[in-house]
Amino acid sequence: MKIVIDAGHGYTTPGKQSPDGMKEYDFNRETASFTKQYLERTDAITVHFVHEDGRDVPLSERTRKAHALGADLYVSIHANAAGTGNWHEANGIETYVYTSKPKESLSLAEKVQHDLAKATQLKNRGVKTANFQVLRETKCPAILIECGFMTNQDEAALLKTKAYRKICGESIAKSILSHYKLHKELPSTILYKVQIGAFSEKKNAEALVKKLAKDGYEAIITTQQ
Repeated sequence: MKIVIDAGHGYTTPGKQSPDGMKEYDFNRETASFTKQYLERTDAITVHFVHEDGRDVPLSERTRKAHALGADLYVSIHANAAGTGNWHEANGIETYVYTSKPKESLSLAEKVQHDLAKATQLKNRGVKTANFQVLRETKCPAILIECGFMTNQDEAALLKTKAYRKICGESIAKSILSHYKLHKELPSTILYKVQIGAFSEKKNAEALVKKLAKDGYEAIITTQQ
């Protein structure tokens, strides 16, 4: 499964910052990285970014890249804002789908919205519709997630922290894995044991262990009944 993750905007995007100066892109890009890291624990998924740190990639370029990759899912990550640039009381989590409410997008958005509100313990503002270009122009299912208001003083403090960004990124990833029934595969440790002798008397086993130690081999004695 090919998943495109879009960290919204860029470092130089005008106006996309909290009243105390946190760039929205700082939040978006690190949260996107946490999402990618968690998703790629399974071999069933490859993740592609359509944002760049050096520039604010145009929206049309982002969706064209998703098409060229043959993406199965497009996920855009943002921090929300309200008002005219000052602190505002609006708060909570929102997830958006296109105005036509595509079935697959809506189903995933509901899952992501529920899980992220629960993980962050912020207000659940629900799934909403919008005519955003990244939702309208993508050929695959697409959602846009607002992970809290950078214009709300309390939520802005959260959005600045690595811990909160990790909570958001991993919650989004877990929701995707659950929705598509893809199990996270963690690397396992396998031990291969070599047995070169078995004795009915312990003294004989001890003698072999001593001989192996002289030859530079570590050995232990186990019992079996």
